[in-house]
Amino acid sequence: MAALHARCFAHPRPWSAGEIRDVSSLPGAFLLLRPQGFLIGRTAADEAELLTLAVEPEARRQGIGRALVQEFARVARSRSAAHGFLEVASDNDAALSLYAACGWRQTGRRRSYYAPGIDALTMAADMG
Repeated sequence: MAALHARCFAHPRPWSAGEIRDVSSLPGAFLLLRPQGFLIGRTAADEAELLTLAVEPEARRQGIGRALVQEFARVARSRSAAHGFLEVASDNDAALSLYAACGWRQTGRRRSYYAPGIDALTMAADMG
C-alpha cells in the first residue's frame, strides 16, 4: 500500500508503510481494498473521516475510486456515522471531481497546508 501511495502522492510526501499501519490501527479505522486501489477511513460517534484514497495511476477513470468512496459511505452508515469529512489538495483535480460527483461539497480551505501555494480543501458529505 505504501508503494501505491507513493505512486499517487508527491506532496507533501506519501505515507510510509509504518504510517499506513499506524493509521489503520486507530480506533474506528477501516481499510477498503480493491485490486488496484485502497481507501482508509475511520469513524467516531456520528462522523466518518476519509483519510486517504489511492488508485493505481494507470487504472484511473475505471470506477475504482467511485466504488471505494461509495463503500466508504456504506461502512460509515453501518457504523452509525451521519456525516463524512475529508481534506484534499487544491491542485488534485481528479480527486476534486470524484468527490464532487459523489456528493461531497467544499466546506473550507487551509491556505498552503500541503506546500506553499497548495491549499487543503475541506469537504463534507451526508452519509445517508
